[in-house]
Amino acid sequence: MDYEPKKIEQKWQKYWQKNNTFAAIDQTEKEKFYILDMFPYPSGAGLHVGHPRGYTATDFIAKMMQMKGKNVLHPMGWDAFGLPTENYAIKNKVHPEKITTKNIKHFKEQLEIMGLVYDPDREINTTDPNYYKWTQWIFLQLFKKGLAYEAEAPINFCPSCKTGLANEEVENGLCERCHTPVERKKIRQWVLKITAYADRLLEDLDQLDWPQPIKEMQRNWIGKSEGATIKFQIPNSKLQIDVFTTRPDTLFGCTYVVLAPENELINNLKPQIKNWPEVEEYTNDAKNKSELSRIEQKEKTGVKLEGVKAINPVNNEKIPVFVADYVLGDYATGAIMCVPAHDERDFEFAKKFDLPIIEVISKTAKPQQKMEEAYAENGYLINSNEFNEIKNEKAKKKIIKWLKEKNLADFTTTYKLRDWIFSRQRYWGEPIPIVHCEKCGLVPLNEKDLPLKLPHVNHYEPTGTGESPLAGISDWVNTTCPKCDGKAKRETNTMPQWAGSSWYYLRYIDPKNKQKLIDGKKEKYFMPVNLYVGGAEHAVLHLLYARFWHKVLYDLKIVSTLEPFQKLVNVGIILAPDGKKMSKSLGNVINPDALIKKYGADSFRLYEGFIGPFRERLSWDEKGIVGARRFLDRFYNLLKKEDRHENNKKIELKINQLIEKVENDIADFNFNTAISSLMEFVNLAQKNNLNKKEKEIIVKLLAPFAPHLCEEIWQEWGNKTSIFQSYWPKLDKENLRGAEITLIVQINGKTRGSLKIDANSDQKNAENAVEKDTRLSQHLGNNQKIIFVKTPQKPIAILNIIKKV
Repeated sequence: MDYEPKKIEQKWQKYWQKNNTFAAIDQTEKEKFYILDMFPYPSGAGLHVGHPRGYTATDFIAKMMQMKGKNVLHPMGWDAFGLPTENYAIKNKVHPEKITTKNIKHFKEQLEIMGLVYDPDREINTTDPNYYKWTQWIFLQLFKKGLAYEAEAPINFCPSCKTGLANEEVENGLCERCHTPVERKKIRQWVLKITAYADRLLEDLDQLDWPQPIKEMQRNWIGKSEGATIKFQIPNSKLQIDVFTTRPDTLFGCTYVVLAPENELINNLKPQIKNWPEVEEYTNDAKNKSELSRIEQKEKTGVKLEGVKAINPVNNEKIPVFVADYVLGDYATGAIMCVPAHDERDFEFAKKFDLPIIEVISKTAKPQQKMEEAYAENGYLINSNEFNEIKNEKAKKKIIKWLKEKNLADFTTTYKLRDWIFSRQRYWGEPIPIVHCEKCGLVPLNEKDLPLKLPHVNHYEPTGTGESPLAGISDWVNTTCPKCDGKAKRETNTMPQWAGSSWYYLRYIDPKNKQKLIDGKKEKYFMPVNLYVGGAEHAVLHLLYARFWHKVLYDLKIVSTLEPFQKLVNVGIILAPDGKKMSKSLGNVINPDALIKKYGADSFRLYEGFIGPFRERLSWDEKGIVGARRFLDRFYNLLKKEDRHENNKKIELKINQLIEKVENDIADFNFNTAISSLMEFVNLAQKNNLNKKEKEIIVKLLAPFAPHLCEEIWQEWGNKTSIFQSYWPKLDKENLRGAEITLIVQINGKTRGSLKIDANSDQKNAENAVEKDTRLSQHLGNNQKIIFVKTPQKPIAILNIIKKV
């Protein structure tokens, strides 16, 4: 008899909700395990089959950890403020609040029918005033610490969304939301001083168990560079050009200097610039381009400042000065020194403008006859006076020190990281709790007056003038100053969508606290997040911002950990069957609701885990759910068979191996191989039958993947509490003794032989076994490296002896 998911799944979902089966306890002596999904933006389209891949993965692990006796905190909430909701609301002429409520309801229903039941008492919503009260409170702390400031700044501006964008929200010169070309526009903005934490954000990456590519992306975004600031004096003037460089070893080859169009020095040099109209036109055009388009344009453009020279401080040569848009005004000093012999970009620019190319680094300490391209490798200095024949890496400090003694240089560290443009000229975001007082200037609201709620309005379209739609609501804007009671106006810009997600993981711990952001004892118990799961697309934006806010809260003694997320795992994308990314416009989106209705939630969950390696991109195939459903039928029918009463050493050995494998594979996100092992075991058990204890074990092992079916079986056996309140099967190591695996012995990757070893052997045991083998022992020696790898999918291990040549 096959099991019928329609009859049991809703019953167990209601049971788990009613009995708070998966609710974490605030005060307990149990060890905590805090596992977290990157909470979703509740879009109108709902979830497609790719979205639950991460949610089911964390659910598998959370359920296993609960059965292993941990106090598991696995919450869910909604990142609901921001541009997508507002744009959708404007298009469909519905208030964003109504859309948000409707979308959240739909998302919750979709998650629940998948068996993803969360503690409702810990649910959060970034648009709830009781939540964003504390987002505003954090902003006030940033303001008081001087980390939030107002500035007239050239920003990325999307003419379609009609709002400013952070650098991180621009992709290839386009708005990441609507893909409109981004413009540069000078607008009054609120800015957060994330650069004050650059070193800590960089250094603390080393303590995190994160994928290396993600850590590297953050390192590159922060972009720490150590070098020197060099002074290039302008003849017959008190003015000088300060240039940051990481290559002072090439200074003797510097033949021109380039200024960014935004560099204020250009205006100061106006009386000396003979071609001012040409320079002015070029700089104005450049300021309207996005930073990315300026950096990535293939042909480098520029204009020479006629009548202006700079003095190279190492040889007193007078060199030309240019303005070029590939140099950015907000990086380092907004000016660069150019060494065409040793930089490809400078080489091309010098060729175009017929500028001198002087070789100063040579591989052989001898000059080339003719330079056909820039030499960018290390070598020895030439044409560099007293520094000739010194290795260029050693020459760097020597030249800086020499110039520093003349007051012409100093050691400097710079960063690519820019302060975070924090305000948006939109309606659907957290109001910024600041007033503009005619007498007092910028004044923060009193904390007792939080939350400052968004006014309910009928028209919330962006103005496009640089002001938020809130600016037109006079009843809300006009207020009194908290400091002097005089006339004041509220800040009308709102916070970006990243604000609420920069601290939400803390609110799950203490969601009902009205007195403070989080209770100290609860925070110390639950933090840091043990395991954080989400997409790699958040490598810079969300993860960097959350780390920044967390460090500010650490300095305020609100949190006790240096970092919020100890371990990070990225989920691979599930593509449509045609191999393309699922998209409404392509018409290839697969809705999970219909599949669950047809095959059941457990079959859907099982295939989400079985589809393939968790971190890889994979294409959806409905045949996989069909196979998952057939397996669950076989599993259910196996348990209906009569219990075996006699001993079966083979089954006892296999079930212990299965416990070890499923547990390790779930912990390592190898869900596909864990499920495959369960399938193999069920096939074996069909021929042998199982005893009562063995049946209990395999039901518990399958329970994280197919909770409804396993809960039903557990109840049929007469158990009064949930299977998830029972204990995870314990490994009987005695039963594993005597089990053997094949050890393959390789020399420099080539197989030389094999032998049988105990299944529990480690590298030392394996080496001892090789030493005792007369055929293979001859390969062991002193001058070598040994790599030992166990293959979890098969009963084999590899001992690779790397001999140094």
